[in-house]
Amino acid sequence: MERKGCNRPSPPSPSTQQPPSSAASPPSIFMKPIQSSEPAVQTNTTCNSHKRKHLVEEETSPELPEGRGVVISLPNRCSSCHKKVGLIGFRCRCGDLFCSRHRYSDSHVCSFDYKAAGREEIAKANPVVRATKIIKI
Repeated sequence: MERKGCNRPSPPSPSTQQPPSSAASPPSIFMKPIQSSEPAVQTNTTCNSHKRKHLVEEETSPELPEGRGVVISLPNRCSSCHKKVGLIGFRCRCGDLFCSRHRYSDSHVCSFDYKAAGREEIAKANPVVRATKIIKI
C-alpha cells in the first residue's frame, strides 16, 4: 500500500465544499488579507498543516520606543475633595470628575457656560421664520 505524500492536498469533502452561488460571498470583516511588499516567510509545517488554515491578523497597535512604557491611568478621584469615586464618579461638562456631593455645577467651581450652551441649543432647535412681505396696492 502506497503512502500519500504530506504536501499533496486532499480533495475537499462534501461537508466542507460551499454550494455554488451566483453572488460572491461578502468579504470578511474580521480578517484582512496580507498586503506586504516583503517576501513571505515559510515556517516549519507538519503533515496535518494542509488541513488547517493559518490566518495572519493585521497588527493594529503602534510600536512604542524601547525602554519607554506608557502608563495611562484614568482619574478616579473627585476634583473638589479628592475622595475616591471609583465607578460612581460623575463627569461634568467642564471635563472634571466629581463625587455625588460635588456633581452639580453650583457645588463646584464649574468653568462651563450653561447659559450660552442653552441659548445655542434653543437657537438651533427653533430657527427664525420670517413671513414674506405683502405688497400693498
